[in-house]
Amino acid sequence: MELRDYWRTVRSRWRVVVVCLVTALLGAALLTWQSTPQYSSSTRLFVSTSESDSSSAYTGNLFASQRVTSYADLVTSRQLAERVSAALTESTDPDELRDQVKATVVPETVILEISASDPDAAMARDIAQAYAEELTQLVEDLETPKGGRNALIKATIVDDAQETTDPVSPQPLRNLALAGILGLLLGLGLAVARELLDTTVTASEDIAAVTAAPILGNIFSDDSARLAPMEVLQKATPWAEAFRVLRTNMQYVEVDEDQKVIVITSSLPEEGKSTVAVNLAVTLSLANERVALIECDLRRPLIAGRLGLDGAVGTTSVLIGKISLEEALQSYGDSGLRVLACGPIPPNPSELLQSHAMQRLLADLRSEFDVVILDAPPLLPVTDAALLATQADGAVVVTRHGTTTRDQLTHAIERLDSVDAKVLGVIMNMAPHRKVGSSYGYGYGYGYGHEEVGSTKRAARDAKVRERAEGKAEKSARR
Repeated sequence: MELRDYWRTVRSRWRVVVVCLVTALLGAALLTWQSTPQYSSSTRLFVSTSESDSSSAYTGNLFASQRVTSYADLVTSRQLAERVSAALTESTDPDELRDQVKATVVPETVILEISASDPDAAMARDIAQAYAEELTQLVEDLETPKGGRNALIKATIVDDAQETTDPVSPQPLRNLALAGILGLLLGLGLAVARELLDTTVTASEDIAAVTAAPILGNIFSDDSARLAPMEVLQKATPWAEAFRVLRTNMQYVEVDEDQKVIVITSSLPEEGKSTVAVNLAVTLSLANERVALIECDLRRPLIAGRLGLDGAVGTTSVLIGKISLEEALQSYGDSGLRVLACGPIPPNPSELLQSHAMQRLLADLRSEFDVVILDAPPLLPVTDAALLATQADGAVVVTRHGTTTRDQLTHAIERLDSVDAKVLGVIMNMAPHRKVGSSYGYGYGYGYGHEEVGSTKRAARDAKVRERAEGKAEKSARR
């Protein structure tokens, strides 16, 4: 992936980054709020040797440097913890004291620093001071030769422990900063991982990698899809404009055919193929085309309910000869669209769709209408759509943005190719809205809600142009 791809990934999956960032910050804030404040106090000791026990200052200093590391280990010993516990006024557990204290040697020196922590600042000071005092006594006991009076090495307290007012932990700003960085990195990592592992169809490149068929349109996700088609398709909305673009692109499909029979299908259910079929049919009829919309999904019919028509008679009624085609066709409002609903759901949909009666029905529809749209079942669950596509001019496959995978689209195209059916194109459905200049919806939405103002300005501009032209013509005539 290039830097541009990472930026596009972050823009498209910014919610993952935000969720990880907010979760990390909330977790850090909760842990910080629940943590008990800890106070720390420290003291420093200087380790030295006496002149009588060393032949030179250098040798004595080297001897003390070797010893001071051992004294740091003695700080966490149980013997010293028991001495400190006995010296403190409050009763304390020696094992707990060993966890509360630590000793460090200042590099390249003979100075030993002892630090103690406790929820009580005064107690932290007392523990650190008690450890320093008891360690000096322990060093004296250990370094005094048997029968001697003076210790070879002594530890001297140079800094007494002091009570502090600010806790050393928790540190809210540091915790939140670290949590923010970790949350941001985690969110970016998850976003990139999801992008790399995502096999769904989200761009034209994904479709081009599967089939050479053209992309006929991009239909946006819009609440307008829930409204009646006649109500929304006559308005100036991105939804309606997307179907007008699709209508224009459909004019270039099978240009040698005066009457077209087109199958609208998809790879799997819930990809919006019936919605696309209905709205495309209405859009074509609004352009004064003679259009028929035929319900060929005899298992899960949706068209009659979507358009508010009677679904008791329809395709199955015509195929079994109970009613004529003209009697079964219904008009949708004043759009001019003729609709053939499903009728009674049959037990053998596939047999009906590949029967001679179906061939005669399609021939009658082709002779009467400019465009016949067949709303067919999905390709992968059943073979109905593929069988219909062999009798029609071809099939248009609807894919759902971010849901249909490339493998599913590939298998759907292969299902059509296996019966020598023609793939007329692909429609990307439920695509997200994009800003102007992006791959989807370039220019859609520009000027919506301001058409009257725009028309007025254009009319005024045209009038000025005409006035100038007329003025020039009059001057030329006078000359």
